[in-house]
Amino acid sequence: MRMFHGIGRLAIAAAMLTLASGAQAQQPPLKIFDAHMHWNQEPNPFYSLDKIVEVFRRNNITGVLATSRPNKGTHQLMDAKPEGLWIVPFIRPYRVRADIQTWFDDPSIWDLIQDEYKRGYYRGIGEFHIYGKSALSALVKRIVDFAVERDLYLHAHCDEEALLILFGHNPKARIIWAHTGFSTPPARVAELLRIYPGLTGELSYRGGISAGGQLTPEWRELFTRHSERFLLGSDTWINERWFSYDAIFKEYRTWLAQLPPEPAGRIAHSNAERLFGDKMPN
Repeated sequence: MRMFHGIGRLAIAAAMLTLASGAQAQQPPLKIFDAHMHWNQEPNPFYSLDKIVEVFRRNNITGVLATSRPNKGTHQLMDAKPEGLWIVPFIRPYRVRADIQTWFDDPSIWDLIQDEYKRGYYRGIGEFHIYGKSALSALVKRIVDFAVERDLYLHAHCDEEALLILFGHNPKARIIWAHTGFSTPPARVAELLRIYPGLTGELSYRGGISAGGQLTPEWRELFTRHSERFLLGSDTWINERWFSYDAIFKEYRTWLAQLPPEPAGRIAHSNAERLFGDKMPN
């Protein structure tokens, strides 16, 4: 009789495990805010609006930091208002790709930013590329001050020297650091986060986060201590990144699942909701 009781208990436990597994399988994947999305249009976008929205939906991307080169793509996204997609538009200080090399010394870029800002919906400026002492230009300082005065974020693809100069222009700047320095050591990233409360790290192309599908100890520690200071991004700067979009976010989800739910949720979407003052769709 005891044997049958034991078998019964095992059967009940197995049934409960099956139910729990089924409930977990039915849960939708963690929603994610893509904080580095380009829908470039030189002269036409690679994917149509319907296609990029479909890419977002199948990856449960319910919000995007939207930029394009030129800004026409962002205008189209804002006008379309796709259902279930929260769009946070940033002004891209580029008209064509060549502007990447010269924008910081080009007075016409100031006019571009002023004209775009009049649309009334932008939350930031960038992504822009700036390296070393190029960030010392008078135009860059003017843009940093403009962003602070208008409560705008700056999305900067830069090295550490330029990052420090940007904060030197105005310590009240709020900077999203594209790629979190690519390879800046995690200990230095942590130090910069402590020094500059307006700094947020965006993680596309960031090296060293995981190895063999597992979070590295350094980044696990960094995410545990500073989970409120990071965002995820796709950086769809070329067509190949659209081809790889599913794989990019599959990799993010792999290491997010290795974090406790609260820090994982902050990095995935809650930080964006806090920074940009809205609630992402479910």
